[in-house]
Amino acid sequence: MISQSVMVPVDGEALAGDVVLPTSARAVVLFAHGSGSSRHSPRNRMVAEQLRTAGLGTVLMDLLTEGEEREDEWTAEYRFDIPLLGSRLAAVIDWLEEQPGTKGLPVALFGASTGAAAALVAAAERPERVLTVVSRGGRPDLAGDALHRVRAPVLLIVGGQDPEVMRLNREAAQLLPVPHSLRVVPGATHLFEEPGALEQVADTAREWCEERLASLTATDG
Repeated sequence: MISQSVMVPVDGEALAGDVVLPTSARAVVLFAHGSGSSRHSPRNRMVAEQLRTAGLGTVLMDLLTEGEEREDEWTAEYRFDIPLLGSRLAAVIDWLEEQPGTKGLPVALFGASTGAAAALVAAAERPERVLTVVSRGGRPDLAGDALHRVRAPVLLIVGGQDPEVMRLNREAAQLLPVPHSLRVVPGATHLFEEPGALEQVADTAREWCEERLASLTATDG
């Protein structure tokens, strides 16, 4: 297991991230956190730990620079700038392709809340690199026209007690031109804080990623 903190150059700035790669990683999962959160999100870190048990590397990134984060705390200027966040994720995907430990590995994107929209935008911008997109309590509707350009299968995970987000996910799913699935975690609210809810998210995401990798292997074979 290789674990390291990294600084990824983007747009003349640098974004902080944490990379963990199991030995002989089969793919890497790049996380996009929700508005007002960061790479230190305890929910995303719990899911990342579970994914690593399946031999998947994980990359948790801050999508804003330190200066942007400070400004965003006062103005909320950047947290809903989906085109910016999506382009940042695409730049991290390009960076991963240049690193010895991740070069050539399939990339899965895991987005929470507004991060799901950014993940879909990045998937649309890098169709040849993205294996799949997983959304946890996401706002895929905020991806706008990018929904029509996504070429990777999409998994949408929503809490059963999060009716507005569920409605938005169902509407966005109808615009996706790719295989997709909407999974509901019974009794869960938006942040999946209920006992066992986040574990269900992690299990569902892991199984989905393993299925996509199996399909990729079968196609290559």
